[in-house]
Amino acid sequence: MSTDVLIVGAGPTGLALGIDLARRGVDALVVERAGELFPGSRGKGIQPRTMEVFDDLGVLDAIHAAGGGYPVGMIWQDGQRVGEHRMFDPVEPTEDSPYDEPWMVPQWRTQRILFDRLEELGGKVAFGLEAVGLDQDEDGVTVRLATGGSVRARYAVAADGGRSAVRRALGIGMTGETVDPKPTLVADARITGLDRDNWHIFPPRGDGDGFLAVCPLAGTDDFQVTAQFPEGSSVDLSLEGVRKVVAARSHLAPEDVTEVRWASDFRPRAALADRFRDGRVFLAGDAAHIHSPAGGQGLNTSVQDAYNLGWKLGAVLRGGVDEALLETYEEERRPVAADMLGLSTSVHRGEVRRGEATRQLGLGYRESSLTAETRRAPAALRAGDRAPDGTLGGVRLFDAFRGPHWTLLAVGVGAPELPGSVGVVRGPAQESYGTGLFLVRPDGYVGWAGSREAGLMAYLGRFGLR
Repeated sequence: MSTDVLIVGAGPTGLALGIDLARRGVDALVVERAGELFPGSRGKGIQPRTMEVFDDLGVLDAIHAAGGGYPVGMIWQDGQRVGEHRMFDPVEPTEDSPYDEPWMVPQWRTQRILFDRLEELGGKVAFGLEAVGLDQDEDGVTVRLATGGSVRARYAVAADGGRSAVRRALGIGMTGETVDPKPTLVADARITGLDRDNWHIFPPRGDGDGFLAVCPLAGTDDFQVTAQFPEGSSVDLSLEGVRKVVAARSHLAPEDVTEVRWASDFRPRAALADRFRDGRVFLAGDAAHIHSPAGGQGLNTSVQDAYNLGWKLGAVLRGGVDEALLETYEEERRPVAADMLGLSTSVHRGEVRRGEATRQLGLGYRESSLTAETRRAPAALRAGDRAPDGTLGGVRLFDAFRGPHWTLLAVGVGAPELPGSVGVVRGPAQESYGTGLFLVRPDGYVGWAGSREAGLMAYLGRFGLR
């Protein structure tokens, strides 16, 4: 069995990468050791920047339909409602940032949507195939499977989670810390006796037990149950175990928990892989960085790893670009992951409130070797920044960006003749961009910016766009 790119792991990272490669005509195979997609709600928060990515990948309408906004937290004490808690301050959408707040979608639904989109584009997922080792040479990677077979690929991507077998086979370490030694239960359950308009919060009672939170999962009949336990506790994941903790920490009766559909336990940890690449193998998602769930950064950072790597693999495999481009994946993504790990940990410890930083709209690559800012006095928007939405010459910019191509914005200046593979949008001075030429990368960041076209063609030539 052979392919251009082998993606190990059919979580959000692997599926998003598979979609991006499929729409670029790259032959890719996703293998997943489980027999089906992940069944739980774990990564349920989709940040505004990831909503923009999903817009580009063609799944935003389905994501919108599958979820809903975050409910207001309702604090309970002794069976009485005693106050409200808002997870984050509300933000009004603007023309340049149309997706204003996180959107709640249980992870299993997000993965199903991504899986369906991948199949729609002709992509493939092979279930029940576990990667157990690999060998590399100058031409490709051979990944060995637990079944005794193997897959040959020009490149491989480890998207197989925090316990990544591929990362371990490569001998890549992870540096990090335990964010909180207290074990935490998370479960998807059917519960009666609570409304679905609020996220129900039951603070610790002071008897040594931790908090209980019961969140209605938008678009489903389930609640996500989260409960923290004292350090050293064992966590009972059975129906009876979940019933016991819910009844002990709330006014609900054990029988109000009618079903447990999925359950797991974890100890919040933050860790970063020592490197994101080894030869022809790349690490992405939880295989490269492990977050506390606080702040909803893990799934989002992971999807954006895939979004960064996808266009670069496509340029090398289908565009004839020098494979040195692939070196910029770690250069760009590892610092972002490190920052997001620090942010998640700070949110978990109550040092930072969820807000502008957790929306991920301010992330960018100003220091990247791919970034070229040629203006002497750039305005607020600079090369390396996320390209905002808006309207230019009657065209919505996110509509112009959508798809696996580069886009040149000529804002208040003339546009040079460019290859047909580069989209061009012209219009007068625009609030978010000011004036100038802005070359937007396939992943929605400004790669090159200038007051005039000098240097633009040379920059495009780096990516085979002549």
